[in-house]
Amino acid sequence: YSKFGEFFCKLCPNKDVENAENSYNQNFKGLYCTCGRPYPDPEAEQQEEMIQCILCEDWFHEEHLGLETVNEIPRDSDGEPLYEDFICKTCSVVCSFLTLYPQAIRASECQAGVSTSNTSKDKGVMESHPTLCANGKLENSVYSGSSGNDVVLSTSPNHVAIEKGSSSNGTLEKNNCSDACAEEDSTVHTACALGSGSMASPPATSEIKPFFLAKSWRESLCRCENCLEMYKQKHISYLIDKEDSIAEYEKIAKQKREEKLQKQEGAELDFINKLGHVEKMEILGGIADFKDEFRSFLESFDPSKTITSSDVHQIFENLAKKRRRN
Repeated sequence: YSKFGEFFCKLCPNKDVENAENSYNQNFKGLYCTCGRPYPDPEAEQQEEMIQCILCEDWFHEEHLGLETVNEIPRDSDGEPLYEDFICKTCSVVCSFLTLYPQAIRASECQAGVSTSNTSKDKGVMESHPTLCANGKLENSVYSGSSGNDVVLSTSPNHVAIEKGSSSNGTLEKNNCSDACAEEDSTVHTACALGSGSMASPPATSEIKPFFLAKSWRESLCRCENCLEMYKQKHISYLIDKEDSIAEYEKIAKQKREEKLQKQEGAELDFINKLGHVEKMEILGGIADFKDEFRSFLESFDPSKTITSSDVHQIFENLAKKRRRN
């Protein structure tokens, strides 16, 4: 919406004056999480890590995710996240259909002790969960859910259906998924991986929890006509776009940053090469002095506090004083 009178967008001058689909959450006021606190929080003794929801794009403190304990957050032994995307507790209601998919699309805290290296032990652990192929079909014909009843899926080329079956003692039966996965995308649009598309109802649950989704989970989402219409009605069609993921944006940002650094390094080398020996030594000495001063600052700085602009100015003032003394 144009709030600046006669000034309009210079990139797209012909765009509508008002975008009715624009939505602004509390982040635009500098507030985050269900607690509505700013970041950095001036009243917090230590700034806590926050996790962003891919739907509402708000940021949440780990203790405000709606989990019984922060240990439920899927992490490896080094504390690094095992999930690709996060959906908060409120937005998980919109995406309740995800509970109809096998557990394999969700990262689990039980993965924390599983190494990501390709060993036979890891292979056995990962194969204990049914997985979905790139076109949305299941790789195993039986999925043992938490309810105790197995969900049996038919993976014939013309139909993919979900049926409640009797218990099979937790065993998984392989089918010829490799042939089904090789079919053209036209089959994906005619057969629903969930059996009934937008009419599918997620299992009733007494507790709503957030989703921690595994890598490449978007590729597992059904793309039949019913499900595509469901995504459209819920305004979440972007979920089937794997290039819309946070990981993809981080990858693009990393590439741009590396390209920018390469250009800067090239320009700096050209500049230094044009200088005389004395000028080169002065620049190198100045860089060394700055490193020493910055290292001394970090060693004496309280890690629980945030570095401010005044702290940076103080570093340069200390450098200037040392130069004057020398």
